[in-house]
Amino acid sequence: MKKISIINTGGTFNKVYNPKNGTLEIDKTSKSLEDIAQKWLCTFEIINIIGKDSLDITPTDRDTILHTIQKSDTSHILIVHGTDTIDITARYLANATLDKIVVLTGAMVPYSIDSLEATANFASAYGYLHALEKHGVYIAMNGVLGNYTQITKNRNEGRFSFISDKNYTQF
Repeated sequence: MKKISIINTGGTFNKVYNPKNGTLEIDKTSKSLEDIAQKWLCTFEIINIIGKDSLDITPTDRDTILHTIQKSDTSHILIVHGTDTIDITARYLANATLDKIVVLTGAMVPYSIDSLEATANFASAYGYLHALEKHGVYIAMNGVLGNYTQITKNRNEGRFSFISDKNYTQF
């Protein structure tokens, strides 16, 4: 099995309900990813950075993500990211011309509220990352897997989809 580094940046995937103030807040400790690892009976190398909703991610935060990837001794990187700006971060990373395979994923519903979608997206991204052989930046969301240029968040349908029906999964 390939060595994979998981970079956790926050996003809806990691949100938890705060009963004191009635809001959803980002859990910066990777409890959701650790829970998945425990259920899978495995361990992950998880690097927690940023801990923000993707709408709050700044250019400096994207520099932090890039620097973290560049420092990593692994060639396979899985990034848990918020879905609202996942495309912006993907484009930013692709423009950096990394000699690594990077897959971004996230969730539209917090793991803490309903673990199914977050776990499915994470599992898809994890498996996809193992299958990919060509360096580049990819997105794995809602069963849609492909180069970041092929995938978009379809806000009308509340899910991710291919930009064109002619695009298929690329390995």
